Amino acid sequence: MKTTGSGNRLAVLVPYRPAPARMPVRIGPLSAAILCFCAVMAASTAWAEAGPTMLSPLQIIVKWSPLLLRGFVFNIAISLLAMLLGTVAGLGLGLALLSESRLLAAVSWLVTQFFRNAPWLVLLFFVMFLVPFQVTLFKTTIPLPDWIKATVGFALPVMANVAEVVRGAVRSIPATQWEAAESLSFTRRQTMWLIMLPQCIKRMLPPWMNIYALVAMSTVLASIVGVSEMLTLTAQVHAAEGGRPELFAPLYGFALLCFFLYCYPINLWTARLERRFRVR
Repeated sequence: MKTTGSGNRLAVLVPYRPAPARMPVRIGPLSAAILCFCAVMAASTAWAEAGPTMLSPLQIIVKWSPLLLRGFVFNIAISLLAMLLGTVAGLGLGLALLSESRLLAAVSWLVTQFFRNAPWLVLLFFVMFLVPFQVTLFKTTIPLPDWIKATVGFALPVMANVAEVVRGAVRSIPATQWEAAESLSFTRRQTMWLIMLPQCIKRMLPPWMNIYALVAMSTVLASIVGVSEMLTLTAQVHAAEGGRPELFAPLYGFALLCFFLYCYPINLWTARLERRFRVR
């Protein structure tokens, strides 16, 4: 309202001022995963129709968590060993892709494309059933347990992907450096090991870590071929507790949470390294 000089009050239209927009509440992936797990636990406990003598889903997870976590550590051990074997073999295969010999480069390309584009589960089955349970060397019998064969099965696609990472990193180095090394009388081998590969480390590290995260998550496939890792132990725990339907989501949700808590920091670290080592 506005008052005039004669004392009359006149209505005045006030300009519209929109209310300040509220910032949406953002929940990170880690918090979302923990909240989902807690929601599953709460819902399973509320839906359970167990008697007074039966344990709740949370109590069962606490009871069996030492066994399940040992299985999870076994998953991590398989992933680390497969990554080690695959990286060593992939480095050699990647250098063979860059060979001046056309025959060697062509064979290496075929091997890389075959193992890179083959399903991991199919490769795992091939290794599990084609590799014998034991080998004899100089009258000494060496057993090959299932987890070793599973590790080799995971190392094969890692080898192919690492080989492609090595090839791409070396190709990304400007060709002028090859010419400069040649003008200084470096051999091709010296140029590769002393000049090119040291520069490629920072370029190969982020995709290499991404491959490892994929391997760590894929180790659950070993449960299909009988390896006693976390998913296999989770199914055994579920059967040992009577196969109660309300335990299915909490037990497998616990396995999912363990893998998420392990792989998500690797994802963050990979993104940070990509920003730090970005080639300009």
